[in-house]
Amino acid sequence: MTGTGNEKLRRLRAEDIPAATQLSAQAGWNQTEEDWRTLLELSPEGCLAIEVDGHLAATTTLLCYGRRLAWIGMVLTKAEYQRRGYARRLLAQTLENADSMGIATIKLDATDQGQPLYESLGFRGEQAIERWSLPGGAGDPPGNRASAEEPWRDLHSPAFGTDRLQLLRRLSRLNPPISTSQAYLFTRPGRVTAYLGPCVSGDPKTARNLIEQCVHSARCAWSWDLFPRNEDAVTLARDLGFSPQRRLMRMARGESLREKHEAIYAIAGFELG
Repeated sequence: MTGTGNEKLRRLRAEDIPAATQLSAQAGWNQTEEDWRTLLELSPEGCLAIEVDGHLAATTTLLCYGRRLAWIGMVLTKAEYQRRGYARRLLAQTLENADSMGIATIKLDATDQGQPLYESLGFRGEQAIERWSLPGGAGDPPGNRASAEEPWRDLHSPAFGTDRLQLLRRLSRLNPPISTSQAYLFTRPGRVTAYLGPCVSGDPKTARNLIEQCVHSARCAWSWDLFPRNEDAVTLARDLGFSPQRRLMRMARGESLREKHEAIYAIAGFELG
């Protein structure tokens, strides 16, 4: 795309995935190579990188859910390339791309360190979001049988305010969810811990049954991202032995689009929304 000297801003490519996974691991994040493949598959034009001397130096991803909502994630800069303005440069290009597509709302989950940068680019805080963790042994989440049915199809959009079926179908192909007519729960492996989410339920008891079933069937370590405003989710996390580890701020730019946090028991991930 663009570049000066030995720096080049370009699209992220499949061959970058090992280096990108090393970059997220260096930051202490939980993404796997498969998570990066998901982003590239769903948004090949929205995943950007800065290359320096042929090496991956920084990344940003933009995942579009139609024209109603786009999600920014994986804002990462390799330690030796920090303080060169790469994150701002990638974000500025990402926002320019989103605006040219007519995206109504852009969201992200910001760390305390990143929040001032996002505010300077027009983002505003909406609500806190937290990562809760449960220690355990090594291993992956329990596997479920794949199904051609999509019982979660009609539950998701009302909770999140937009159609994200493309994401759910991709996650379902990799790790089929457990679901009922009132709720669904996805899980997937992580680099360090298994990941719990997304989970949507119109009934607290049903959500508890699904999450308890999942957690009790695998003795692996877990990460679970939830809204503190969902008191039922917080209570359940505590009852199962989870404890809060990180607190981020959900931020938005553009039109207002609020989730029904009372129905969302776990998000899909900080990089996915």
